[in-house]
Amino acid sequence: MTPLRPTGDPERDIDALAAWLEASDPAPLVVATSGSSGRPKQVVLPRAAVLASAEASARRLGASGPWLLALPSSYVAGVNVIVRSLVAGSRPVVLGPRTPAQCPVPAGGFLSAVPTQLSRWLSDPAERAALAERQTVLLGGGPIPAGLRARASDAGVRVVATYGSAETCGGCVYDGLPLDGVGVAIGEGGRIRLAGPVLFERYDGDPGLTGETLVDGWFLTSDAGRLDEDGRLEVHGRLDDLVVSGGLNVPGSAVAARLRQHPAVVAAEVLGVDDVEWGQRVVAFVVGDLTLEGARDWVGGTLPRAWAPRQVVVVGELPMLGNGKVDRMRLRGLA
Repeated sequence: MTPLRPTGDPERDIDALAAWLEASDPAPLVVATSGSSGRPKQVVLPRAAVLASAEASARRLGASGPWLLALPSSYVAGVNVIVRSLVAGSRPVVLGPRTPAQCPVPAGGFLSAVPTQLSRWLSDPAERAALAERQTVLLGGGPIPAGLRARASDAGVRVVATYGSAETCGGCVYDGLPLDGVGVAIGEGGRIRLAGPVLFERYDGDPGLTGETLVDGWFLTSDAGRLDEDGRLEVHGRLDDLVVSGGLNVPGSAVAARLRQHPAVVAAEVLGVDDVEWGQRVVAFVVGDLTLEGARDWVGGTLPRAWAPRQVVVVGELPMLGNGKVDRMRLRGLA
């Protein structure tokens, strides 16, 4: 049987997924990862895993209902919106070029977004009111800037931060706690490991990578983190965020998080770039008004001075992929 592959055409994908959900014995779904750090992977998802994800999400949220599709239908986050709305008995409303305030989704509906979208919508009174009518806004796809959740709360918007990937049928950890049936563990080097009925089956055409990533029923993610004293997962960023500069291990995600707290910075990302002298140099890509000296002083105020960036690249905006994640490959080209 031929696997179902989302096309990125929302209405067409809604029709295809509706038929897939109703089929007696369908072929699996294949979705591509974002490819933010290299070649996209083709992730094979059985229908049982996709439905397990939808059911566990509804249980955690305490409700189900119509969804507004504000994310690309070619990625797992968009697929999830479509499936959850269809399972609840409603065809999802496609956002397209409109805004939430312009979309006729009944009060009590749901929305999934990335931080950039939510931040922009919260700046408009009409959008804030429309978001407050939603039962929940799921927020994922990247780091949540400091203060964004507070802004949402002040506007009466219920936000739930999600963590997951295509390999886990999207978000499987909500506000640090795994959904029912999902296991979370921290492996060697702080690597986050996930298990449960939401896991993917394999990478299409890549049995070697499948064997390296699916081990004894656990998915070995590319992210580092820890479990706090309450058992909540703290995600520290990608394992490859670790920049080895002059023999020192610098956690790029921690440096980026510090830079995002600067009052003159709108957005920031930190990467390691090959360097003849340092092996890798710490490079900060910043949207805002920040000099290299200012960045080094700011980072050194709370973190080791040796972690401070050795180069600052000021950009008008961070290049983004279609699913709302930062395009790290393009950023490296800018350095």
